[in-house]
Amino acid sequence: QVPLVESGGGLVQFGGSLRLSCAGSGSIFRSYVMGWYRQAPGKQRELVARHTRGGDTNYVDSVKGRFTISRDNTKNTLYLQMNSLKPEDTAVYFCNTYPAGALSWGQGTQVTVSS
Repeated sequence: QVPLVESGGGLVQFGGSLRLSCAGSGSIFRSYVMGWYRQAPGKQRELVARHTRGGDTNYVDSVKGRFTISRDNTKNTLYLQMNSLKPEDTAVYFCNTYPAGALSWGQGTQVTVSS
């Protein structure tokens, strides 16, 4: 099973923006609901946003109005646009199916927001 590959993380200041990408194989994006997850130090991994095959999106309350999830099935890529970043958004971000675990986890991409 080909692992997912996340990219786009980095160090940004409070209020900044980042766009994360998640690359996978073709069958993944056409077959599954996909989600972005994050894991902060000492905390459990949590779902941040999910995107259905039909285009519906859902977000955890803490990121509503700031993050936007999207997918491009032609490019086999899932995106997460993150605006107005806060220090509490600092975490390693992963993508996977929703519910999680149908695919191998990638290494994630680190997002660090300085205050």
